[in-house]
Amino acid sequence: MKVLFVAGMSPIVRDRDESVRFYRDTLGLPLDVDEEYDYIATSALDGLKHLGLWRLSEAAQACFGTTEWPADVTEPQATVEFDVDDVDAAATEMQAAGYTLLHEPTTMPWGQRIVHVMSPEGLLVGLTYTPLMRDESSQAH
Repeated sequence: MKVLFVAGMSPIVRDRDESVRFYRDTLGLPLDVDEEYDYIATSALDGLKHLGLWRLSEAAQACFGTTEWPADVTEPQATVEFDVDDVDAAATEMQAAGYTLLHEPTTMPWGQRIVHVMSPEGLLVGLTYTPLMRDESSQAH
């Protein structure tokens, strides 16, 4: 697989208000609320295409179709997403290397295709194709 860029990083938050106070109010990050998805994030940081505050229940919904994280799967502290050349091929490569997919490759309502696996450190890793983040400079690398 070819990783093109880091599409995003998100702490998995248990108390969103406390995390907003830390990241926005104390660190001064330019976080905004996306009313449609009730999601707090920014795309206005140099060097990172996306930083969001992702609730554990939202991560569980994206991976398992339920708001409860399964007790037999390590709860992640954060997620990192790598945009790759081909999500489905990347998923096949991950399985061939012995990693378990948390779900099959899925296309989200905003057009991002994604599959998740857990890293050895317990990070939720997304392998993605994110059309809104693609530009000629990121595809040339």
